[in-house]
Amino acid sequence: MNRSLSAAKAAKKDEFYTQYVDIQKEVEAYLEFDPHTYRGKVVYCNCDDPFESNFFKYFAANFNKLGLKKLITTSYDGSPIAGQGTLFPEYYEGNGKRQKPKALAVILDQVKDEDGDGAANVTDVELFLKRNKAARIALKGNERYPGGDFRSPECVAFLKQADIIVTNPPFSHFREYVAQLVENGKKFLIIGPKNAITYKEIFPLIKDTKLWLGTGFSNGNAFFSIPADSGRKFADGVYDDSTGLVKFRNVGWFTNLDHGRRHQELPLMTAADNLRFSRHKEIKGRKGYERYDNFDAIEVPFTDAIPSDYDEAMGVPITFLDKYNPEQFEILGITTSTFGGSCKKYPKQIQVGTGGKRSEVTKLNDAPAMKVDAPPTGKTYYIVDGKFFVLSYHRVLIRHRRPAKGEKK
Repeated sequence: MNRSLSAAKAAKKDEFYTQYVDIQKEVEAYLEFDPHTYRGKVVYCNCDDPFESNFFKYFAANFNKLGLKKLITTSYDGSPIAGQGTLFPEYYEGNGKRQKPKALAVILDQVKDEDGDGAANVTDVELFLKRNKAARIALKGNERYPGGDFRSPECVAFLKQADIIVTNPPFSHFREYVAQLVENGKKFLIIGPKNAITYKEIFPLIKDTKLWLGTGFSNGNAFFSIPADSGRKFADGVYDDSTGLVKFRNVGWFTNLDHGRRHQELPLMTAADNLRFSRHKEIKGRKGYERYDNFDAIEVPFTDAIPSDYDEAMGVPITFLDKYNPEQFEILGITTSTFGGSCKKYPKQIQVGTGGKRSEVTKLNDAPAMKVDAPPTGKTYYIVDGKFFVLSYHRVLIRHRRPAKGEKK
């Protein structure tokens, strides 16, 4: 019983429900690049409860507009919000002892005008599902995974027949979730934590252009609703009691569907112009860009400060990936930290040794020992121009792609 209660509590804390308008904006952004992105495709939302899921509502309402072949949505056993919606009243009316509906799959292969009002929309989907209970399949799971879990055999079978996966998966299983999609060779459009960029399982996919960031939330702000009894606590300004929405800036869309923004060239100034005109005080007025002492690259603290005429390695913020154009830049690697994995371990981390104001720096990741002004011991820093550089965030290592001689850009 205690294990069950703990699991239910943890599930509620991992539940963030995406707004309809955000789903619509992101999904339809890909139509601008390719109007046939979803046409004739089987779309699978495998972490979405059709009782309340806005993913289900959006794709059901726009089934014909997008030209879908089939829509599959699976809920999981004991969903925190299952039964609160109105699509399937029989699941919460007169079911006696059971407080939460069991997991099920909802499958649509057509959306027609069921109520005769001349339009096919989500109201018609509700009517169709009430009349056709065969469109719903109970999911039992197995001894390892409960019904509706994306890793259960039933859900994996649905995954294999799908063309595109669109959902907001549990962030606590993001690594495993993406690995399953890649292993099965699926196209996907999913929401995830921005710090997943630094995961050793995710960054190599970004580096090899097997995964990239989507077009993103408006102004970088993502708003999600949460279960009323989730028990979660947030910092001031994050949760709005009046709307019931949680605001995050550290989440984004991850995809391998192409979109136009990905091919927009980032406008840049030369190094000289940046040093003279940059709006950033860390750049403007300096003699040159700072260099890492323990890796041959320059430090570029802002994406718009990338020099257009520098051809060697540069360390840039991970926010650069929001504007990453694979035709303009090549990704070399990412810095490491104590909090995340990486593809390549540079600029080298160093561990501060013990001693007085000047102290030997012990070698780490094959970085050479050197004498520098020592900050507090026991912390990891990077060395820039002989000084300790406290790198609170990762740096992506990039360089410009230049056409070969005689080759047009």
